[in-house]
This record gives sequence, C-alpha cells and structure tokens, in this order.
Amino acid sequence: MQIRESAEDYLEAILRLSQKGGGVRSVDIATMLSVSKPSVSHAMKLLREDGYIAMDRYGTVTLLDKGAEIANRIYERHTVLTTMLESLGVPSEIARADACKMEHDISDESFARIKERLIENGQLD
Repeated sequence: MQIRESAEDYLEAILRLSQKGGGVRSVDIATMLSVSKPSVSHAMKLLREDGYIAMDRYGTVTLLDKGAEIANRIYERHTVLTTMLESLGVPSEIARADACKMEHDISDESFARIKERLIENGQLD
C-alpha cells in the first residue's frame, strides 16, 4: 500500500483531529498542516476517490479502514521517532519536526529496531 507522503500527512492529521473529539472539517486540517483550504479540498477529493476517507454532506471527514490503517501506522512512527529523538536530548519541537520528516522514509526494519529498543528501555509501553 504505497501512497504519497503528503497523503500520509493528511491522513495522520485527520486521525489526530478525530482523536480530539468532534467532527473533522477541511478547515481544521488546513489549520493543522498550515496549508490552504483549496489544497485541502483537492487532497480530500483524491483521498475520497481512492477510498481512504468519506465525507458527509456537512463536510465532516471520516477515515475509512484503509485510510485509518495508514494513518495509524504513520502516527505510530511519528510518536516513536519523536520519543527516540527526545531521549537523545533533542528539544521537543525539533524532535517532532524531524520525526515528521523521518516517518515517511524509514525502513520497516529500522523502525522495528528503534521501537524494540525504546520498549526495552521502558520509554514506550
């Protein structure tokens, strides 16, 4: 299941916003990702056409199963990589920004090893 990095960012944003409760709207996504509303509209159209999200008549965005699968994978990578960088002494804001870049490109093997090490060290549940 290979999709573009920007699509992964949109799916992760939808997941994170939905975890806060309430409906997720395009304007919320635009604000979170610091992108324009037209960019979000275009991305939502593509994600909807590819079966990653659904939108109701009020514009509320919902992750479908395959969208949720990708969003959860990317979000897990983001949190684990952020934890790793912070454990190395990287300031939180920089760690989050760097993790966002790394989450898309790191191999499954490297990610699994990082996650295992953090669990062994008691830094992850």
